[in-house]
Amino acid sequence: MKRFILLSMTLLFTLLLAGCGSGELENTLDWETQNFKATTQEEADFAVEDMEGKVWLADFIFTSCNTVCPPMTRNMAQIQDQLQEKDIEAEIVSFSVDPTVDSPDELKEFGNKHGVDYSNWTFVTGYTQEEIQNFAQESFKAPVQKTEGNDQVTHGTSFYLVGKDGNVLKKYRGDTDVPYEQIIEDVKTAAN
Repeated sequence: MKRFILLSMTLLFTLLLAGCGSGELENTLDWETQNFKATTQEEADFAVEDMEGKVWLADFIFTSCNTVCPPMTRNMAQIQDQLQEKDIEAEIVSFSVDPTVDSPDELKEFGNKHGVDYSNWTFVTGYTQEEIQNFAQESFKAPVQKTEGNDQVTHGTSFYLVGKDGNVLKKYRGDTDVPYEQIIEDVKTAAN
C-alpha cells in the first residue's frame, strides 16, 4: 500500500509539472525577422524594429489581387474581431507585395472595403519590389514574385505569428481552412 501511495504521488507530481509547461508554444519556427522600413496607410513611418516587445500577426497581400487577398483580409479581420472580443493584445501588419501600385490611399481603401479596424492593424508599402521580395523570403520564408507585364503578384497565403522578440513563431493557413481557434490560443500564449 505504501508503494502504491508513493507511486501515485510521483505520478501526480509529474502531471503537475507537465501542466506547468503548457504556457509555452511548442514547435516554434524561431525565424528572425529582419528590420524593414515602410510607410503605413496613414503615410506614417513604420519599421519592424518598432514592433519589438509586441506580439503581432503578419501577412502579405496586394490591393489589385483578384484571387486570395480579399478572403485573406476578411479572414484576418475575423481574427482581429476575436482577439478584441477576448481582450488579447496583438498587432496586425499586412505587407503589400505590389508597392509600385499600392499607395497608402489604395491600402486604406482596400482595408476599408474588408472591414479593417486600424486601431491595431497596419498596412504598409513604400519600398521597392526587390526589397519586399527579399524581406518576405529572408524573414518569413515566403515567396513573392512579380512577373513583368503581369498585374498579379505570386505570393504566399500564410498568416505568421511573431513574438515579442521579433522571431516568427508559427505559420498558419490564411486563405482557406484558417485555424482560428489555434491562432487565437497561440497569440494569447505568446502575449502572456
